[in-house]
Amino acid sequence: MTDPADLSKKAEAIFRHAIHAVQPAPLIRKNVRVEGNVLHIAGREYSLSEIERLFVIGAGKATAPMAQALEELLADRITDGIIIVKHGHTAPLQRIRLVEAAHPVPDESGLAGTRQILQLVKAATAKDLVICLLSGGGSALLIDTPPGCSLAELQFFFRLLLESGADITEMNTVRKHLSAVKGGGLARTVHPARLVSLILSDVTGDPPDVIASGPTVPDPTTFADALSILRKYHLEKKAPDAIREHLHSGWHDQVPETPKPGDPVFAGTTNCIIGSNAIALQAAQEKARQLGFHTRIVTDRIAGEAREVARQIVAEARRLSADDAVIKPACLLWGGETTVTIDGAGGLGGRNQELALAAAIALEGQTGTVVLSGGTDGTDGPTDAAGAVVDGLTTAKARAENLHPQTYLHHHDSYHFFRQAGGHILTGPTLTNVMDLIIVLVL
Repeated sequence: MTDPADLSKKAEAIFRHAIHAVQPAPLIRKNVRVEGNVLHIAGREYSLSEIERLFVIGAGKATAPMAQALEELLADRITDGIIIVKHGHTAPLQRIRLVEAAHPVPDESGLAGTRQILQLVKAATAKDLVICLLSGGGSALLIDTPPGCSLAELQFFFRLLLESGADITEMNTVRKHLSAVKGGGLARTVHPARLVSLILSDVTGDPPDVIASGPTVPDPTTFADALSILRKYHLEKKAPDAIREHLHSGWHDQVPETPKPGDPVFAGTTNCIIGSNAIALQAAQEKARQLGFHTRIVTDRIAGEAREVARQIVAEARRLSADDAVIKPACLLWGGETTVTIDGAGGLGGRNQELALAAAIALEGQTGTVVLSGGTDGTDGPTDAAGAVVDGLTTAKARAENLHPQTYLHHHDSYHFFRQAGGHILTGPTLTNVMDLIIVLVL
């Protein structure tokens, strides 16, 4: 186990095993079943004889295989349905319509798909059941615009948010207050029908009001919170006039707030988290132990600027390597989601590739250690890579090829660095999304 290439292959095997453990279809089958005339969903029972119509709706990168599994379980009991997925994240469906749309910046297809979902469920009655499938990516896919705001203005503002350094909770607090469908708005439209949401979490701590901007969940945040976030990241003056005016109108009670806990529109609503980063980490731990590593899950709540997190992780790896009291080979696992603040020197990459590049720089000269950082959805930022794997020789080899790692890091251009230096993790769309995994192996 002294060959760095062999160690990198083991890290990737652990990563892929973790992704397999959070595939949406098995998670649906684990939480949904039909026995006779009774539909069991996450411990709750629904009499199919008392359901007049059954609709399936949803949005997110993982919702196509979720919908496919539901079709297998419910077949012609599904009256109608429509889901919105990221381009390329599809699966063959028979009864549920599928709309492909853009992510992370929304497009017209997302707007049209959202209108179709609202049109489908707004006439639902108390005799109907609506199953909503949600996963990461839902905030950009289930999309509408505030009054007076164009799609182009919303797209511009979403880009500002994505590049601001705001974390997912902050971004979704703002998004919820620019939408009539997010922040419990979808539940308000579905009411008085019964509503069950099956959710794959891509947010640290699995708060259902944040995942996909919580369209079926009471929203504890306010317009004042949204404006505070804009000011924190110096976005208020940069925002289009229509967006700024809408948020100020809400702050002055001229626009209705999102529905809050205790609102009667949630009386018939149930929200169930069926997949999470913690499940992926447990599977990674299992695979690492099978490969002979003494393994520890550090946390499923990693957060912060990607390059700073990388330095902390490498410092821990160096400490572990130098500690003779630690039984080796060892594996440390982190889960969660970091951020990247774009400061005008924007190249191409994503938070996992940036973390890996920063780790490679910090790890230089360290033997017998690899660091892998990857997104479980298979697409890190606007690229075709899930992430990257590095070791103590990565940067020295790159310099020998006249590549300058620190320059690529400065320009947030990690994708082009790894494309030339090697180290990319390429899975293609995994059709799931439970944030990121960071795997450190030490001999």
